[in-house]
Amino acid sequence: MNASAPPETASPLPIVDSPVASPADPTLARDAADLQRSLSDLVRVVQFRDRDRICCHDISVTQCYALEELIRRGPLTLNELAQVLYLDKSTASRVVDSLERKAYATRSPHPADGRALLLAATPIGRALCERIEGDLVLEAQRLLVDIEPEARRAMALLLGRLARAVESRTSCGVDGCSTC
Repeated sequence: MNASAPPETASPLPIVDSPVASPADPTLARDAADLQRSLSDLVRVVQFRDRDRICCHDISVTQCYALEELIRRGPLTLNELAQVLYLDKSTASRVVDSLERKAYATRSPHPADGRALLLAATPIGRALCERIEGDLVLEAQRLLVDIEPEARRAMALLLGRLARAVESRTSCGVDGCSTC
């Protein structure tokens, strides 16, 4: 398996002149187009896989992401959760409402801000998230079994690095952000 070759079936994307590309790296535009194509394919497949696997557990993909973040980061305010999930506050509130109805999350008064509530995963929510993650990890093991250990580790490191780079470019600061 050659993990570095772009998929043969992918349709060619136009390579656009970019102020980021430099003469010192003439392959940057092509590599970026190949990455975009590969990420698009991967995200599409993973989204459908997540929908099919996670929804079997009486939870939506968005609810699962919210629960994961409450477990990973600890108690959060609604605004913090909405920001982490890239959702508006009203959508995040509906997600939390459903988690709370199912007893997967709770709201409690914020100790330092009387106007805010802290959202947290319940033990039932934690157990559900562990079951879902366990199922997904087993599936990942089946996918990775024929790939060399060094390549598997490199994939995890590079995907994590890419996720952090994308996140740093999409996070809004004090002055807000514009993506268009």
